[in-house]
Amino acid sequence: MPNISEDLVILNVQEWAVEKKEEWYLKYLKGIIISGWSISLRQKVIFFRIMATMVNASLTVLKSLNALRKQEKEKNMIKFYDYMIKKVQWGGSMHEALESYYGCFGTAETSIIEAWERTGKLNQALLQIAEQTEKIDSITRKIKGAMTYPMLLVVGMFLCVAVLMVKVIPVLTWFFGDPKNLPQATQLILKVSAFFQNYWLHMILGWVFLYIILGIWKKTSSGKYKWDGLMLKLPIFGPLLRKVILSRFARVFANLIESWVSVLEAIRIVASAVGNEVYHQRLLLLRNDVKNGMKMAESIEDDPLFPDLLVSMLRVGEETAQIGTTIIKIADFYDEEVDIAIGSIQKMIEPLILVVMAVVIGFIAIGIFQPIMNLAGTISGG
Repeated sequence: MPNISEDLVILNVQEWAVEKKEEWYLKYLKGIIISGWSISLRQKVIFFRIMATMVNASLTVLKSLNALRKQEKEKNMIKFYDYMIKKVQWGGSMHEALESYYGCFGTAETSIIEAWERTGKLNQALLQIAEQTEKIDSITRKIKGAMTYPMLLVVGMFLCVAVLMVKVIPVLTWFFGDPKNLPQATQLILKVSAFFQNYWLHMILGWVFLYIILGIWKKTSSGKYKWDGLMLKLPIFGPLLRKVILSRFARVFANLIESWVSVLEAIRIVASAVGNEVYHQRLLLLRNDVKNGMKMAESIEDDPLFPDLLVSMLRVGEETAQIGTTIIKIADFYDEEVDIAIGSIQKMIEPLILVVMAVVIGFIAIGIFQPIMNLAGTISGG
């Protein structure tokens, strides 16, 4: 296996030198400016599928765009169609128009369209991208759906505790008497309640400040690499994230190869499409190895980022000269693995959150009612 550390140093210098041209504040400003022009994954799927149907029916790209523009009602898509129509009317190709549309369409999508445009089979490219985008959108929605209920539970628990600490506990404080004579649990609850009352604004501002600082740090090259590496190491979500990345890698790479994009160019494109800086850098190293005559399977063998199954299938694809057909099966396999993992996480995390909620609320209840019950016992005994 090649010396990874030496190659990574060289690759990182080349890649980061380009990224440093755009500082973090420019990225924030760009994000604000193009927010009104952004297109969701679901809108992309619909666009690509309808365009494929129209082009397959022998309509020109311009006529198809005009037809879609007339029936569109969403503002961001109206802006998109106006932009596309103008670009095509000025003589631009479809892939050039998409590529220039405010970063909404990635290199993977535009490269597939460009490759099929050369062969006059644009409808196949559009269908291919629609299926690819639909798979990615499906996985994204499943992950968001799986996390919605647990997040609601966490937010509900926090709000419940905050209300108890700010509204309920202060009312009962006078009833408890001298705090020194109270049980340890009650004293701790009173201290936490006092902290909430005195520093609630500081807590909110602190979280906002931390969120902003974290966002700025993640925009830097080193920060993004470290953050993405940390995400991969998370106990429950790390393995799920790896499966999502590998599924995206396999699907995009296979589609590019099937579109007659060269292996070196496909690796370069998919490196930017996986959405994780750790995999991005490792794929750049893979590209460098392939460029120097090494096979893909040989380069990633024994690398923990790539499981043995993927390496084995990739080796079979290289040996049979059917790498695109072979690796798309890996994408389907990891899609199923993601579905299974999401179901397992839901079954695991929801009971865990409920247990934590029960412990927290139970501790507060005991801390509140214990001195009351002690007082009631003293009165009845007297």
